[in-house]
Amino acid sequence: MWSRCIAMAVWLQLILGAAFAGHAQTPLTITTVSTPQTTAGTKFRTRIGATGGMQPYTWQVTAGKLPPGLKLDAKLGVIFGTPTMPGEYNFALAVADSNIPANRAERAYRLIVTAALGIVWKKAPQVHDQKLEGSVMVTNYTQQDFTLTVVVVAVNEIGRATALGYQEFQLKRGTQQVIPFGSEPGPGKYIVHADAVADVVTTNTIYRARQQTPGTLEIQSPE
Repeated sequence: MWSRCIAMAVWLQLILGAAFAGHAQTPLTITTVSTPQTTAGTKFRTRIGATGGMQPYTWQVTAGKLPPGLKLDAKLGVIFGTPTMPGEYNFALAVADSNIPANRAERAYRLIVTAALGIVWKKAPQVHDQKLEGSVMVTNYTQQDFTLTVVVVAVNEIGRATALGYQEFQLKRGTQQVIPFGSEPGPGKYIVHADAVADVVTTNTIYRARQQTPGTLEIQSPE
């Protein structure tokens, strides 16, 4: 009889202890307020923190979308990957704990992905007599120096490409450079492409950017 009373007391203590522990849990809360800015083409990893409730947690995207190239680890609450497109991305994340029923918390975020490499027309391509010429401005938006290759070509209506300019040089971080180009590709209608490729040797990273004329430019046959 005595042993039975002891067993009953232990059982009641366990039940009351579990109930007390359940009531002692702090509310489930997402503690990370914002996400860091990143650069397109650069590896990214950030963890969203949470406290309270009962672990383990489960994470999910409940509104909007992560930037292309990024994923959410549903168990760890880690956003990781390599973003491919610059822009401002709005999304919401929710976390659920292991209680039954589960507690939930949700928070909205904005993640900014900046361009790593920019190329724009400084002087849009134009035809002067038999010459097709202009200039581009390239910009290194990253925090690293890189080797930059810029190729400008004119492509006619049958797909023949003529080089208008080519340069390879070191572009320091946070700087810009204007590159002129020009050549005489011959009579025809042309689309001009300007392609820039940056190579960051220290991180084995490649960035690309392109500019293209919206329409054709025509060089008339000389009279």
